[in-house]
Amino acid sequence: MSEPLIKVENLKKYFPITGGVFQKTIGHVKAVDGVSFEINKGETLGLVGESGCGKSTVGRTMLRLYEKTDGKVFFNNVDIFKLNHRKMRALRPKMQIVFQDPYSALNPRMTVGNIIGEALLEHNLCTKDEYNKRVTQIMDDCGLPSYYMDRYPHEFSGGQRQRIGIARALAMNPEFIVADEPVSALDVSIQSQIINLMMDLQKEHGFTYLFISHDLSVVEHISTRVGIMYLGSLVEIGPKESIFCKPLHPYTKALMSAVPIPDPTLKRERIVLEGDIPSNSNPPSGCKFHTRCPIACDKCKKDNPALLNVGNNHMVACHFAEKDNG
Repeated sequence: MSEPLIKVENLKKYFPITGGVFQKTIGHVKAVDGVSFEINKGETLGLVGESGCGKSTVGRTMLRLYEKTDGKVFFNNVDIFKLNHRKMRALRPKMQIVFQDPYSALNPRMTVGNIIGEALLEHNLCTKDEYNKRVTQIMDDCGLPSYYMDRYPHEFSGGQRQRIGIARALAMNPEFIVADEPVSALDVSIQSQIINLMMDLQKEHGFTYLFISHDLSVVEHISTRVGIMYLGSLVEIGPKESIFCKPLHPYTKALMSAVPIPDPTLKRERIVLEGDIPSNSNPPSGCKFHTRCPIACDKCKKDNPALLNVGNNHMVACHFAEKDNG
């Protein structure tokens, strides 16, 4: 197995809640609450969960777009939160992000060529003489004709804009890319084009992806391993085949039961979760999922289960996991 490119250890990101006349901090939204995982070089880790579970915050904190509350993030065995401004700036080209909304992610006043190539000159990654050739090559890799260079974002469709966003990330020749729901704003036919493009580029350049999404079918297609998040914490993580064929956590089972089956002759037992999602500012004690879990017991209300390996690098945080695995 290849060496981990990314190591995340007990990562936490809390956002303050202010109130009163003097806007004092009266609480915190625990968006990410003690997340740990690794991503090996050249693989894709799919991160899945309901809206508000903290998966996008994980990605942005890993890139230090947000400063952490606690924990560590290692990139090539370097703790990025210990780097000063100059060293972090030097590392930025190696860690890039593709944003969710292709409409708001691009500067409407800049041409496509400048959007893709601006950072090349900013980080001295090429000379002015090499600039046009480099930008043209990246556009070609992303399926964008060179004559698009002098056009503006408003002249393109959503799928074309997302290709521009991907090209902007690739321009830096990164090792690691956070794809934050890159296809959720696109039509289904365009989604497949963007996913296949990302997979082709990964094979060609050896990129490492953190692919954030709430669409399990997309995650199953692109991912090597899959992590399931609930209320700021990882509840299950493992190889894609293991997660989709034999989910162990009750929350994962509920998510999988909602995935449509293309064969009308087959039926899957639907698991409907009862109750509302608790607040991130006041999460339940013990296992955070116990308020909605159909098999919760008194132990679940008191003890927060650790993320344990149950075999085949499949890890789950559930008191009943060993019973299910047996």
